[in-house]
Amino acid sequence: MTKFTPFKTSTAGLSLPEKFTFPFYYEPHPLSVMAVNELQGYLKTQTDFDHNFGIDTSKEGLVIGKMFGVLVVENLEGELGYLSAFSGKLADSNHHERFVPPVFDMLTEDSFFNQGMKVLNPMNRQIEALENDKAFAEARATLKQLKATAERELSDAKILAKAQKKERKDKRTAAKMSMSVEDFEALNEALRQESIRSNFLLKDMAKHWKYRIEEATERVREYVDRINELKAIRKEKSAALQQQLFDNYTFLNQKGEQKSLSEIFEGQTLIAGAGECAAPKLLQYAFLHGFKPIAMAEFWWGESPKSEIRQHGNYYPACRGKCKPILGHMLQGMQVDDNPMLVNTAFGQQIKTIYEDNAMLIINKPPDFLSVPGKHVEDSVQFRMQLKYPTSTGPMTVHRLDMSTSGLMLIAKTKEVHAILQKQFIKRSVKKRYVAILDGILDKDEGMIDLPLRVDLNDRPRQLVCYEHGKKAVTKWKVVERKYGKTRVHFFPITGRTHQLRVHAAHPLGLNMPIVGDDLYGKKANRLHLHAEQITFHHPESRAEMTFEIAADF
Repeated sequence: MTKFTPFKTSTAGLSLPEKFTFPFYYEPHPLSVMAVNELQGYLKTQTDFDHNFGIDTSKEGLVIGKMFGVLVVENLEGELGYLSAFSGKLADSNHHERFVPPVFDMLTEDSFFNQGMKVLNPMNRQIEALENDKAFAEARATLKQLKATAERELSDAKILAKAQKKERKDKRTAAKMSMSVEDFEALNEALRQESIRSNFLLKDMAKHWKYRIEEATERVREYVDRINELKAIRKEKSAALQQQLFDNYTFLNQKGEQKSLSEIFEGQTLIAGAGECAAPKLLQYAFLHGFKPIAMAEFWWGESPKSEIRQHGNYYPACRGKCKPILGHMLQGMQVDDNPMLVNTAFGQQIKTIYEDNAMLIINKPPDFLSVPGKHVEDSVQFRMQLKYPTSTGPMTVHRLDMSTSGLMLIAKTKEVHAILQKQFIKRSVKKRYVAILDGILDKDEGMIDLPLRVDLNDRPRQLVCYEHGKKAVTKWKVVERKYGKTRVHFFPITGRTHQLRVHAAHPLGLNMPIVGDDLYGKKANRLHLHAEQITFHHPESRAEMTFEIAADF
């Protein structure tokens, strides 16, 4: 029995897409939306498995939201239907009645992976046992205590020796004035012998503690060497098992060509979990069973992870780090929609100048307009300014706005002016105010958000909240208006991180309410409703404080 699910709803009147979905940026086709609606309806009522998505507050245990995907296909009889998949495991299993299986199931009892883990797991337990051995802990504690005692006693001995040396010096000075030559020579010899004994005692004490510390260090080293030896063996066996997994994890494309993970990621960093996402599973199953892929979509179901932003029920593209290389192979031979990120969205748009003098100018950047040239598109504020002012020096753009964000930008005509203005940004003396419309009603009136951010290395350009490696990001906010189920707010960024306002708005630990039109952290609309509407700074030449404001067009 295949995992092909016929549509419950009639597809009459829905035309097929001309090309397959570009998986990294898309608007779901109506057929995909229909399939997603049916799958979500199943997830709401199913009793086939027990998994805590964090939606039902009565459930206990670890909460794990999941990415699901649908692939609209045509079967061998020409019937339309869809396949369903989840990323990773679901309810601690790779296999469920409604969903396609993994590309390679490493969890089967007789798989080489499980056999390899039967070797590695005892080693893990052995290493853990050694690391937690009571005698090892006592040996480390003894060594630590010996070092502390040795340091203290040697320090005290040196202080005493120094005091005794000064005392001998004082005796010599006093005796020289009052004693005969013969008596002074006798005293001086006695003091010299005392100095020799003091030095010997200090050296003997140092040797004593050195020996005891070396003895204790050796006892600790016996455990450390054994642990490191086991870890080296484990690392070698684990790498070999991982490589065997990469070699056996193979993916098809429509032309019937097969490539392993090792071949697909050749020369690139292979990310853990590659191949276990919904999209590769869906396409692999379709190719194996002769189904024709028509369109696809992926969505998040459940509570958002702590670091990244996933809204329950929202559509999301395939991840770039793990899926882009794999899908690059799997989609070969298929007609796929054009990559929207290669399109120059600035074409036909004009940049309006708000203020200009001999040193600088203020412009109003339109939405969907790059601040500086991108990897694939050169047209940008920087490019346009250089064309308009060919004799200018320096990089001109003093700061950046996200491509999707509109609003005020400072432009310098010389590198000297650029340096002066940029220094104000570095010192955070420039005051900025953004206006945004949030997708919901905020119950609080104002506040401060402090969530450190870093780039998602597996899914650029998305940002993550990360307390370990993230850079400090602070935003002050204030509600302006609540209307029609939306909230207009002012943002006052204290720092200027990539996507800072978008993440701080959408993240559960922030406002938990994405900005309208945020295609990365919320839902796509006609545009991102975020606008840099006011800026205050000091003129680079006159030093006079200047404030400019321009209203958003939303």
